[in-house]
Amino acid sequence: MKTFYRRAMQRLYLFCIVLSGLGMVAITLIIPAGVFMRYVMHDPLQWPEPAAVIMMVAFSFIGGAAVYRANQQIAVEALMKAVNPPSRAAMQWGVHACMLLIAGFMLAYGAHLCYVTRGNTIAEFPSLSTGVVYLPIPIGGLLTLLFIIEKIWLGDPPKDDIMYSDAPAELE
Repeated sequence: MKTFYRRAMQRLYLFCIVLSGLGMVAITLIIPAGVFMRYVMHDPLQWPEPAAVIMMVAFSFIGGAAVYRANQQIAVEALMKAVNPPSRAAMQWGVHACMLLIAGFMLAYGAHLCYVTRGNTIAEFPSLSTGVVYLPIPIGGLLTLLFIIEKIWLGDPPKDDIMYSDAPAELE
């Protein structure tokens, strides 16, 4: 069961990274296209900015879950490395508790926000429900919750995990 869960979290992490990366690429292509159409063609498009904002919401919440799994939250890691091991262990449980609260809040209130705004639409995308646009919030909360469970139950991912595959090589 532990091996299955670890593998599932590796795949979920990879999914989060790929989805976030694709969102960044799309944003990088959409914004210049909008600028080109506005200032060169003098025919501004209405959709690039709202589309980029929608993708940024998805990128932020889905990518944020992956950042948590990879232990790349700057302030928390810097503080954890600055204290002695017994304090570090106690602080780690505090971090898990705080993150559980945040993930639970994102999941519960994000789902509520999606439900409440499901009938609203965005002017530039009349067929797109605002509730769907906010869907990355509860999804990000759920993903973060799954990654927290992994850390509490199994500890940090092993060094041969996919998330370490882009680590810099040591120099001689």
